[in-house]
Amino acid sequence: MDSRGANPIKDSLLIGELWWIYRKVKPDIILHYTIKPNIYGTLAATLLKIPVINNVCGLGTVFLKKNLVSFIAILLYKLAFRYPKKVFFQNPDDLNLFKERGLVPTHRADLVPGSGIDLNKFKPLQFSRNRNFTFLLISRLITDKGILEYVEAVRKLKTEGMNARFQLLGPKDTEHRRGIKAKVIDGWIADNTIEYLGSTENVVRFIEQADCIVLPSYREGTPRTLLEASSSQKPIIATDVPGCHNIVVDNYNGLLCKLKDSDDLARKMLEMASLNDETLIQFGLNGRKKVELEFNENIVIEKYVEAMATFKKAS
Repeated sequence: MDSRGANPIKDSLLIGELWWIYRKVKPDIILHYTIKPNIYGTLAATLLKIPVINNVCGLGTVFLKKNLVSFIAILLYKLAFRYPKKVFFQNPDDLNLFKERGLVPTHRADLVPGSGIDLNKFKPLQFSRNRNFTFLLISRLITDKGILEYVEAVRKLKTEGMNARFQLLGPKDTEHRRGIKAKVIDGWIADNTIEYLGSTENVVRFIEQADCIVLPSYREGTPRTLLEASSSQKPIIATDVPGCHNIVVDNYNGLLCKLKDSDDLARKMLEMASLNDETLIQFGLNGRKKVELEFNENIVIEKYVEAMATFKKAS
C-alpha cells in the first residue's frame, strides 16, 4: 500500500489485492482506519458482503486543498461510506463535516476519542522545570505538522535572545510529497536552530525531559502526541484547528496558536516559558484530568465491542 501517493492504477489494484486477502481469510467483521483502507478496503469487503467498521483518524490534505485529487477523494468517500455498518470519527469537526456534505449516513456515524490513551503507560510525571526551558515537537517531518512554522518561531525567539532549548523528535519522511528535504533538516541542525533527536519507539523519556510539548499541525484526527503529553501532565501548545483544540483548552491545560502563523506560535512559546511553576503545574494537572475523563482508551474499546456485538446480533 502506497501511503505517499495517489496513483489511480495502484489504488485500483489495491481493491483487488484486499478482496483476495479478505476472501481467503473470511473474517466476520473488518475494521479499517486511515484513508486508503477506509475507501478501498470497504469496496473490497462490500463485494464479499463482509461487514465493515471504519475509523476516520484524520482527513490528511483532502479537505485542506481544492484540487482534482481532493475532488476524486471526496467522491470516493461518498461512494465507499454508503456501505460500512459503522463509521467512527475522532473529533466532532470531522464528523459534522462528513454529515454536512452527505458523505456518510447520519445513523451510521459515531464519535470516539481518537485511539484513546493507556493511562497506565503514560503516568503523571513529577513536576521539574529545566534551567533552560525545553520545548519538544514530536512528529513525522512533513509540512502538514507545522514543522516549518515551529522552526521559524524558534529563529524569531533566538533572535530576540530567548535562552531555551528547542527539540524535534520524529522520523524523516523525505519520500513523502510533503516531506521536508534531508538537506533542509541538516541545515537546521548545522546552524543549531533545533536539536534533532531522531526517532524512537518510546517517547516517554523524551516527554519526561521536556517542559512543554508543541504541535502546530494544520489539522488532525486526535493527535496522539498531545494525548501522551497531557496524560504525562505536561503543558502543551497546539494550533486552534480540528483535532488539536479538542485536546487543548486555551489557558486551561495549554495554549492555542493561530494556524500557519509562526509569529503567534513564537508569542505563545514565549508566554509558556514565562509562566510561573504554579501555573505550569496546574496546566499539567488539568491536562491529566481531561484525558482521564475524555480520552481513556477503554472508551474506544467499549465503543468497538458494542458495535461488533450489535452486528453479530443483527446477522
